[in-house]
Amino acid sequence: MAEPNNEEFLDDIEAAELDELAEVVDEISDEDLEIDALRAERDELRDRFMRALADAENSRKRADKDRREAEQYGGSKLARDMLSVYDNMKRAVEEATGEQETVSDALIEGLELTMRELLNVFGKHGIQIIAPQVGDRFDPQEHQAMFEAPVPGTRAGDIIQVSAEGFMLHDRLLRPAQVGVSSTPADG
Repeated sequence: MAEPNNEEFLDDIEAAELDELAEVVDEISDEDLEIDALRAERDELRDRFMRALADAENSRKRADKDRREAEQYGGSKLARDMLSVYDNMKRAVEEATGEQETVSDALIEGLELTMRELLNVFGKHGIQIIAPQVGDRFDPQEHQAMFEAPVPGTRAGDIIQVSAEGFMLHDRLLRPAQVGVSSTPADG
């Protein structure tokens, strides 16, 4: 029997080890690729989760803001409609003076009490009166100029007459105060 050649034997062992090593390297490469794919998927899912979380938080804040605004300003249409009631009540109370007051004391007192209650309700719901005075400066954020007229002794932009009071609902204008404004130049 012939003796095996040591070199051939070593070559066979090396070839088997190389094949085995190649299989291990292939497995490692496949595992690395799979791990990389899983990491990419994890990162994408994390990103989508964070965006969804941010969206949910923004929606919650927006809904909270909308709810607060609805509480504060939801009754603005009703409040605006009540302003004419206020105007009429104020005219009635102002007109009931002198001899009318002695004739209809109870009626006048009832009007005044109703007016006071209406003002209390306005205050309770955040409605404030804008009551400019003659001589104040015209503010286009709160006043509506109904007319302009040159009045001696005034500066341009001074309020010379108040036709109707204005109203604010919290920080929003319900109705501007209606005023007359001086058009006299400051130097004239």
